[in-house]
Amino acid sequence: MATAIQPQGDRATFSAPSFNVLGVRVDAVQIPDAVRRMEEWIARRDGCRYIAVTGMHGVTEAQHDARFKTILNSAGLVVPDGMPLVWIGRRHGFDMRRRVYGPELMATFCQQTASKGYRQFFYGGAPGVAEDLASQFVSQFSGVVVAGTYSPPFRTLTPEEDREIIHAIEVARPDIVWVGLSTPKQERWMFEHRNRLNVPVLVGVGAAFDFHTGRVAQAPVWMGDHGLEWLFRLSVEPRRLWRRYLVNGAEFVALVLLELLGLKKAR
Repeated sequence: MATAIQPQGDRATFSAPSFNVLGVRVDAVQIPDAVRRMEEWIARRDGCRYIAVTGMHGVTEAQHDARFKTILNSAGLVVPDGMPLVWIGRRHGFDMRRRVYGPELMATFCQQTASKGYRQFFYGGAPGVAEDLASQFVSQFSGVVVAGTYSPPFRTLTPEEDREIIHAIEVARPDIVWVGLSTPKQERWMFEHRNRLNVPVLVGVGAAFDFHTGRVAQAPVWMGDHGLEWLFRLSVEPRRLWRRYLVNGAEFVALVLLELLGLKKAR
C-alpha cells in the first residue's frame, strides 16, 4: 500500500506521490516526470526550486545530520538515484521501473529540450570540467544554450567569492543550474542559495560532470539497473569510495531492515 508523506517547504505547491525512507521523503517519479516538473518550474518562474538526486548515501548521511535531512525534505523533488530506493518504492506499491540516475536525467533533459532554448549554467567539477561538459553538450545536443560555467575551489568559498558567483549566475540569466559538487555539499549549496538566486531550477547531479566528460568511467547500464553500480564504482575508486559503499551501505541496509520490521521508527 503506497504511503504519501506531507510535502514541505518549496514542494508544497507541487505535490507528487512519495514514500518515506528513514525519515527522508522520496518522490515516486521517473525521469520523464522529473523533466516535466522542471519545465513547469521554468514556465512558471515563480521561485527557485531544487532537485535532490539521492540514493542510499544521501539517506544515510541524513541519519547523522538532522539539518541535512531537512534540506532533503525541503527539495522540490527528491528523486531515487539508486535501485535500493526504487525497490523500497515498489514495496510501497508504486510502479517504479528504473532509478532517476543523475547523469541520465541531465542528458535526457538536454536532449529533449534542446530546441526550446533553455539557458543552462554548469556549476561544479575540477578546473576546466564544467567548460568541457558545456562544450560537449553543445556538440551532442543541437540547440543547447550555455549561459555560463564555473568550477569552484574545493575549499569553502569566502563571502566575497560567494557574492561574485551569485552575481555571475544572475547576470547569465539561466533557466537551470546543474550543480556537480557531490552529496551532501551540493544539496547544502542549493538549499542555501535558493532564496538568493533568480533561477527556476537547480539540480544536484553529483559526479555527472566527470562521467559525461569521461574523467571517471560509468558503470554499464545493466549494472546500474540491477543495483550493482556501487560495485563498479568501488572497483574504480576504492580509496575514495570504500567508506561510502562498505560502511554507509551496510548501515543503510541494516536501518532499512529494522524499519521494515517495525523495530525502528522514522524521525
